[in-house]
Amino acid sequence: MRFRAKIVDLACLNHFSRVINTISKLAKTCILRLTVSKLYFILSDKVANGGVSMWCELCQGNFFDEFQMEGVAAEHNEIYLELVPENLSRALKTAQSAKAVKMKLTNKHCPCLRVAVELPSLSSSSRIVTHDIPVGVIPRRLWNDFREPSVPDFDVSIYLPVLKTMKSVVERMKNLSNSIVIEANLSGEMNLKIETDLVSVTTHFKDLGNPPWASEDGCQSSDQGRDLESMAEARIDIKKLQQLLAGQQVNPTKALCNIVSKRIVHFILLHEDVSLQYFIPALA
Repeated sequence: MRFRAKIVDLACLNHFSRVINTISKLAKTCILRLTVSKLYFILSDKVANGGVSMWCELCQGNFFDEFQMEGVAAEHNEIYLELVPENLSRALKTAQSAKAVKMKLTNKHCPCLRVAVELPSLSSSSRIVTHDIPVGVIPRRLWNDFREPSVPDFDVSIYLPVLKTMKSVVERMKNLSNSIVIEANLSGEMNLKIETDLVSVTTHFKDLGNPPWASEDGCQSSDQGRDLESMAEARIDIKKLQQLLAGQQVNPTKALCNIVSKRIVHFILLHEDVSLQYFIPALA
């Protein structure tokens, strides 16, 4: 099992660093899955226990100048590592003006992801700062626990409002309640609501638009087609939503959410070369 990679281009390095920073805000520990063409960051708290799930996918060719790996076996050419993304984020913070960053899987005393940051120096010799990040190697028999989460048949799919706006709304609401209701319909309308004994607050967004597949699914699920005005809703933990919005370092080109009434809210944030899916289960 071998892995080594190198980033030389500074723009790619900073972009990669922002992606890792976002992930570190969403997950204390996660699984890094390496394949020949992609990297995946996976969090699969059991939804049954009220946990969130995350699936973030990057094409390695858009970030790395060199990328070599040999998986656990020829027919299973993949590597699954458990790591603390905050450690990787911290290592990359030292690399903001680096000439190059090399990553390598090592095993001195325990398995580590070694991040070697080559910094520019005034003399002819270069300075190299090395970070050894402990990782756990996930055995082959457990890989199935980290498959891409399946997207349930949703009742409504809608584009999200500008994330900064949504974030400031949610941050204000967070002081009033622990949960928030997200509701949306197929006419491009979405509401964020909190209701407590003392206060009820609703923020309305309209003209958001629904992704092209939204209406097709709507027509398949019932004979007459769905009522475009009727709202699908789910009540979720407001802190988990705030965490997702606060963690965004990468401004997505498309952001949308799928609601399965009273069951789950599934967020998809797409950037040219990164896609992030985030599942927040509904509260009872």
